Amino acid sequence: MEKNTKRVARIARHQRVRKKVSGAQGSPRLSVFRSARHIYAQVIDDIHSHTIASASTLDPVFRDQKVDGGKKEAAKWVGQEIARRAQEKGIKKVVFDRGGYKFLGRVKVLAEAAKESGLKF
Repeated sequence: MEKNTKRVARIARHQRVRKKVSGAQGSPRLSVFRSARHIYAQVIDDIHSHTIASASTLDPVFRDQKVDGGKKEAAKWVGQEIARRAQEKGIKKVVFDRGGYKFLGRVKVLAEAAKESGLKF
């Protein structure tokens, strides 16, 4: 499959899922974006269009910790960090938005780490 076709297919999947998944005040949306080198996670209140918490491999905290083990270990750190930051804001339950990506690899590791750290999906 051509690179551009994969991207278009992912965006179509994401839009299809977004019609059904919405984050309210009580259970905001945990959105994941994955690039070739980094992974990003945000807890979003869709009613007010407001990002409540975010974490990524670009955070200075991540850079200081020197996480070894590759992209999956980095995704695990981001999952734990987003769960910690969400819980600091009083968020315990979220709706998981995988962003059109298949639920495997780094996306799955991030989700499992967030669950283990106390977030409920």
